[in-house]
Amino acid sequence: MFPQSPLLTGSSSLVSEERRPPRHEEQFLLDDPLEWPSFGKPLDGAAPAQASSDPATVPVWDSQVVLEGMYCATCALTIEEALRRTPGIRQVEVSAAAHRARVVWDARQTTPSAWFAAIAQAGYRAIPAQDAHVKTLRQAYQRKMLWRWLLATFCMMQVMMYAWPAYEAKPGDLSLEMETLLRWASWLICIPMLLYSCGPFFSGAWRDLRQRRISMDLPVALGMAITFVISSWGTFDPHGIFGREVYFDSLSMFAAFLLAGRWLEVRLRDRTAGALEGVLNRLPESVLRRQDDGQFERVALRRVAVGDVLRILPGEAFPVDGVLVAGRTQADEALLTGESRPVSKTVGSSVVAGSFNLSAVVEIQVQALGDETRFAQIVGLIEQATTQKPRLAALADKAAGPFLLGILLLAAATAVYWWPQDPGLGLLYAAVVLIVTCPCALSLATPVAMLTAAGTLARQGVLVRNLQGLEALAQVQVLVFDKTGTLTEEGLAVQASHAYTGTALPAWCSGLAVALARQSIHPVSVAVQALPQAESADGWQLLQVQELAGQGLRAQAQCADLWQGQPRWVRLGSLAFAAAGHWPQALPQAVYLSVEEEDGPQVQPLAAFELQENVRPQAAQVVQALQAHGVQVQLLSGDGPAAVARIAHQVGITEFRATCSPQDKLAALQALQAQGKQVGMVGDGLNDGPVLAGADVSFAFGRAVPLARARSDFVILGTDLQQVLQALLFARKTLRIVRQNLGWAMAYNAVSVPFAALGMVPPWLAGLGMAASSLWVVLNAARLAQKTGESAADRGPVVGGAAVAVRGEMT
Repeated sequence: MFPQSPLLTGSSSLVSEERRPPRHEEQFLLDDPLEWPSFGKPLDGAAPAQASSDPATVPVWDSQVVLEGMYCATCALTIEEALRRTPGIRQVEVSAAAHRARVVWDARQTTPSAWFAAIAQAGYRAIPAQDAHVKTLRQAYQRKMLWRWLLATFCMMQVMMYAWPAYEAKPGDLSLEMETLLRWASWLICIPMLLYSCGPFFSGAWRDLRQRRISMDLPVALGMAITFVISSWGTFDPHGIFGREVYFDSLSMFAAFLLAGRWLEVRLRDRTAGALEGVLNRLPESVLRRQDDGQFERVALRRVAVGDVLRILPGEAFPVDGVLVAGRTQADEALLTGESRPVSKTVGSSVVAGSFNLSAVVEIQVQALGDETRFAQIVGLIEQATTQKPRLAALADKAAGPFLLGILLLAAATAVYWWPQDPGLGLLYAAVVLIVTCPCALSLATPVAMLTAAGTLARQGVLVRNLQGLEALAQVQVLVFDKTGTLTEEGLAVQASHAYTGTALPAWCSGLAVALARQSIHPVSVAVQALPQAESADGWQLLQVQELAGQGLRAQAQCADLWQGQPRWVRLGSLAFAAAGHWPQALPQAVYLSVEEEDGPQVQPLAAFELQENVRPQAAQVVQALQAHGVQVQLLSGDGPAAVARIAHQVGITEFRATCSPQDKLAALQALQAQGKQVGMVGDGLNDGPVLAGADVSFAFGRAVPLARARSDFVILGTDLQQVLQALLFARKTLRIVRQNLGWAMAYNAVSVPFAALGMVPPWLAGLGMAASSLWVVLNAARLAQKTGESAADRGPVVGGAAVAVRGEMT
């Protein structure tokens, strides 16, 4: 499904940190339409099959790339601006926390190499997000950062050794020649530290100046450059205006502390937000496919077609959606269904791509592959959330640029203020002002916390489609539930069948009802499909089928033995839709079958099928807990009053409405919003599309609706209603941590900057404070990755800020 892009294969030079445009051969591979599905998907309704067979015919693509060289929010803004200036780019979303970008581009106006080059010209590097070498490159980047920090730490220790005599010596103990020698030794040691360890700061600052932008690299590089220049001046001219004191020790300590903070930050980011690449690449690149002679041959996954039979070995991931045709095993479907326990699989059982075969060799027949699998839909939702920018994060990003400009002006004012008293101190205090500031903490405060929270929820079986939904969920005041498939179990059963005439129900009525029900995946339709007379449905031919949200099915049906073989319009649905609102006896919950009159829109009822549904075991407990946490709970359903009242009474909901169409539900929700209330909606996603989209925050159960069509902010992969409550409480915790991060970042800068301008903060303490500020934000957000009662071994790694569990590190 996600083939390894040959763009990076075998290129050891790509492990380098240098940012450069793609080479000619790389551009050729990027522009090959056959490579586009490896790092993107078609947009604007193009069929996955069409995209796989001839990608060049798909006009608009939605691609994901990993970015190298990013450090802060202004880096993200730089990349966004560079891409938006490229012709053919429709939409750009760059996440500073995840180091990823989502690019929607028009193949008729641009090529991937063009916008990859735009990113490179901005000073950064893009890599296809689904490339198998992304993890290797990320690890190489970690190692290089470690070496930079180790060199800076070694230089710091050496410089401190040479600076110590000047601190401890009494007047007259240290001759001028010895002091000069120690200064020269410190100067020589700082040069490799600045060139290698601090090289990325200077190259980043130069890139920002060329782009006429201000990012975090600029004040850091200026601060280090000023400190080194005045110390060097004092070394070359001990009797000059800067000769009274040198600050090589403070410079080396600042560099070591800052690099240590960044290295730890990168490691934390990879641990708590780094398994997205693992999820994308968990499918095998090749599989064992049965040939015509019955033997199995290993072939590339992209050569597999629907209907092929594959052999899956223990420990391998199922590469496609299919059905077991030989063998018996257990599968780990935790990421896909939220079920943490292994699931037994026998012949005839369905298996899903991305789950793991745990115990035995099995054979499966392919039913769906590529973008048509459930796994692909989940990956799409995860990628979508990864690159989103929450409202609070967007506000912080906008504030970062003016904040940095203000810091530069304040540093200049500090130098001017102190210059008459001591030029050396004036420049040093200006450098400290530049060094101590930390807009990174401000810009990372929101996205790191929210992406980590999204990953933790994903491990629990709740996919976050919209990061803004976390903020909305934390503030929700009213939660509205649908009934069927939400408060009740998905499985319905036909309890009794009734003919309109009061006589025995003819078999052809049941057959017609089954034939209609097979055209829908609604829980009511699924129940009707299980009627005992289902085999008689084969005699019906449906010429036209319409599914009307909140009402039912309408089709033109034809049978050789009825109505003289002529087609007639028939209906299967609610009492008002299919039985004109009338039925001889009251039925608490039923679906009705009718035929339309030949000469008008009137309907003639034929049959009614009485349904029975069970309340989810945890529904009453969840409703009670929500109310205990201050959330008002309501029930809106399209079913009859008796059925809705029964369910509401069982779960403890006092405010409910029955016979609601989707428009009625939306109107009720909008009425609550008009009162100033934050309203959430929990539905099955089938006929609740309008109200799910109109709610401030919404949930849909993933098993009830194709994930690609879900309009909700959260998708619950399993069937546990408790996850709605857990998500609400977790969203509140997330918002608390976001506020803590923002409060810390603002308080740190508000306190440290004035003290630095007054000369009360030494350079080494400024570097330590800056590194600790960003690190504290990341560590505080990492608390969201912890789950009560979950061991470290149970937690999957998380990538670039967006956490997704990867169970069974067998791949």
